[in-house]
Amino acid sequence: MRLLAPFLSLALTVSVPSAAAAQGFSFASIDGGEIALDAFRGRPVLVVNTASQCGFTGQYEGLQALHEKYGPKGLVVLAVPSDDFNQELASAEKVKEFCDVNFGLTLPMTEITHVKGAAAHPFYRWVKAETGFVPGWNFNKVLLGPDGRVVATWGSFTKPTSPKLTGRIKALLPR
Repeated sequence: MRLLAPFLSLALTVSVPSAAAAQGFSFASIDGGEIALDAFRGRPVLVVNTASQCGFTGQYEGLQALHEKYGPKGLVVLAVPSDDFNQELASAEKVKEFCDVNFGLTLPMTEITHVKGAAAHPFYRWVKAETGFVPGWNFNKVLLGPDGRVVATWGSFTKPTSPKLTGRIKALLPR
C-alpha cells in the first residue's frame, strides 16, 4: 500500500468550487512574454501540468482536440510543462520542439514551471490553498470557470476527452 500511495491521488476528482478567483496569476510563455490568466476572464480555462517523457504524454492529443473543438466556443487549454515528477525536461526549446513535432500543438504553453512543493508557481499554491489539490503526477487538470474560480480538478488517469471532463467544460461555455 505504501508504494501505491503516490498514485492513489492520480484519479481524484475535486468538484468543490473555490471561494476566490484566480486573479493576477501569470506564467512565462514558452514563446516569450507572459500568459496572464486575467486575460481569459469570462472564459473557462483548463490548466494542465504536462511532461514530455511520461506514460501520460499521449494526452497531448486530447488536449489539442479540446483546444480545436471548444477553443472557438471560448475554452482556453493551457499546458504547463513541469519536471517536478521525472525531471526529464532539458529546456523549454526542447519541450516546444517535442510538442510541435510529435503532437502539432497550437494551444498556449508556459515555460517549464514547478507545480508542487516550496518552489511551486503561485497559481498552484493558490489551487492547493483553495481546494487542497496538488498535482500527484503529470497531466493533472484544473478547470477554472469563467469567473476564475476552480470548478473541478482531475488526476492523470482522467483523459482530456473523457465525458466527465468534457461535460464540465460544455456546461461552462456560452449557449
